[in-house]
Amino acid sequence: MSEENNAPFNTVPPVVVALFLLIMGIEIAFDLGARGLAGGPQAVGWRLDAVQTYGFSALIFNRMLELGQYPAEHLIRFVSYAFIHSSLTQAVFAGVMVLALGNMVGKVFSQLATLLVFVLGIVAGAVIYGLIVDTQFALIGAFPGVYALIGAYSFLLFTHQTLVGGNRLQAFRLIGVLMGIQLIFGLIFGGQPDWIADVGGFIVGFVVSFVLVPGGWRRLRDRLRHR
Repeated sequence: MSEENNAPFNTVPPVVVALFLLIMGIEIAFDLGARGLAGGPQAVGWRLDAVQTYGFSALIFNRMLELGQYPAEHLIRFVSYAFIHSSLTQAVFAGVMVLALGNMVGKVFSQLATLLVFVLGIVAGAVIYGLIVDTQFALIGAFPGVYALIGAYSFLLFTHQTLVGGNRLQAFRLIGVLMGIQLIFGLIFGGQPDWIADVGGFIVGFVVSFVLVPGGWRRLRDRLRHR
């Protein structure tokens, strides 16, 4: 008899595991550097340097729009900010949510589609954040991508409820609970308006799922042809 494989990542799509390892690998390097356990004395400032170089800046974004110039060193910020976190705790929380939600979405979506949901979520979250917010504080963290995965998962629940004739509002229970918790923490402890990027990520994740879900592009094409 063959032994059952109980590896923790054996059922998780490889692309989701790769995102988790990238998030945690970068954070572990920052944490070790801050503790003086890697990289020498200059490693203490690795996190701050990364935020300044790779964090998303609304001010820089608006400046690019004004000038009509989009240098690569700033365009990369639309993606790179998602892999920088303010602390090990935040990175672990984001990484675990990527694993859990990416696994649920990846059971239906292809690996490429799951990755696209995450990437489109963080890019759209940054754009929406930059257009609405006027602040000097950089946007960092993978949560716009996490919320995009929540959007895709909500789409799957929405579709299921539609097929079985259930209450489609139940599909949005998770996002409602999370945003409520975020609002309460914001009122109690204060914070930055990065929730705007999270909401943007959720909306984009939900919308693009109409196309990225298996057969979605074909159904959309057929509907357009019959109009």
